[in-house]
Amino acid sequence: MSTEDTLVEETELKMDASIEALIKDFASYRTGKASPSIVEGIIVEYYGTRTRLKDIAGITSPEPRLLVVQPWDQSAIQDIEKAIIGSSLGISPVSDGRVLRLPIPELSEERRKDLSKQVKKRAEDAKVQVRNHRRDANQGIKDLEKDGAITEDDVKLMQKDVQDITDASVTKIDKLTDAKEQEILEV
Repeated sequence: MSTEDTLVEETELKMDASIEALIKDFASYRTGKASPSIVEGIIVEYYGTRTRLKDIAGITSPEPRLLVVQPWDQSAIQDIEKAIIGSSLGISPVSDGRVLRLPIPELSEERRKDLSKQVKKRAEDAKVQVRNHRRDANQGIKDLEKDGAITEDDVKLMQKDVQDITDASVTKIDKLTDAKEQEILEV
């Protein structure tokens, strides 16, 4: 495989990774439905170590509007409760000493609009990442041309390939954003 093929493929992989990160972030936006991804990234101070909630507890969604957090170490339940209360989720955990129940309240219209703005901002950040990958690829193409590894025609073809991948990635981001916004704004 030639260097120019590798450059274009690596660029595509980087752009795909940016989109995957966006999808993962979108899953953490609360839409009024219970999803473990809402809380699994919360950082808990556990025996002096900052640990993600999903690494110290099982998180399930037995009902559409309820999450249950069951710590593997019962002594961590108060630390987990404190971390959830301290997060920006606006969820009040109910503890029975063994598990935490997190009732997911309905979202207000104001909160829905705020979440929609956050989704748009995160999508714009992902587009910036994609454009940065395009810039890096184009610089790599220019470096290959300067080194005499590729011809001027190859440069134009490769830049077109990179631009096509960029356009496809931006379109994917736009579709994901629209779908997430509809999900959030749905009452």
